[in-house]
Amino acid sequence: MLTRKQFELLMFIHERLKETGVPPSFDEMKDALDLRSKSGIHRLITALEERGFIRRLPNRARALEVVRLPDSVSPGLAAQRGRGFSPSVIEGSLGRAPKGTARPAPAQDDTSSDVATIPVMGRIAAGVPISAIETHSHSIAVPLDMLGHGDHFALEVRGDSMIEAGILDGDTVLIRRGDTAESGDIVVALIDDEEATLKRLRRKGASIALEAANPAYETRIFGPDRVRIQGKLAALFRRY
Repeated sequence: MLTRKQFELLMFIHERLKETGVPPSFDEMKDALDLRSKSGIHRLITALEERGFIRRLPNRARALEVVRLPDSVSPGLAAQRGRGFSPSVIEGSLGRAPKGTARPAPAQDDTSSDVATIPVMGRIAAGVPISAIETHSHSIAVPLDMLGHGDHFALEVRGDSMIEAGILDGDTVLIRRGDTAESGDIVVALIDDEEATLKRLRRKGASIALEAANPAYETRIFGPDRVRIQGKLAALFRRY
């Protein structure tokens, strides 16, 4: 899932390549998206590239190639880009432990009291930040002994930047909701109230570093006012 700006930029590049065969300049992209600086375009380009939507061709100025479009793109959607998209971020009480007990209510379709229903709230990139948390798409059954106090939700992982932490593309991560974390915790971090990512948190003085577990990805450092913790990794599920 892409943020509105990422989607708009991807479709702008795609349409320009279709029309002229030449990708737009950073100034053209900045004007098209009504951004104040080209640094914002650079961040969007980096996010799209590391998410696998575009490719920058080496040793060639302004050389961009659209590798793929979002699954949701259908004929005629490009003309409507930017409409009807409003990312929401971990809201509501889905996955919350019932009042007065440390354990969530058991799944209604499971006769065992040892299983709880946890909402899957969309996809998150284990790569560069993307808008991650949308609406409740479906639920998974989670053993109660994997849960503790508080709210829990799950996210589907896309990307490979956390592979050395054992988190692979296609995994489902269980997140315990919270706005604090210790240095070294793997967290869902929200950047600039728009983009979210799954990374290891490191604190460097007054700054916050979001560290990948893959040497192919760089550590990204932000001021403390740009990052909000949304939850910590509690467990991981994988299908074979």
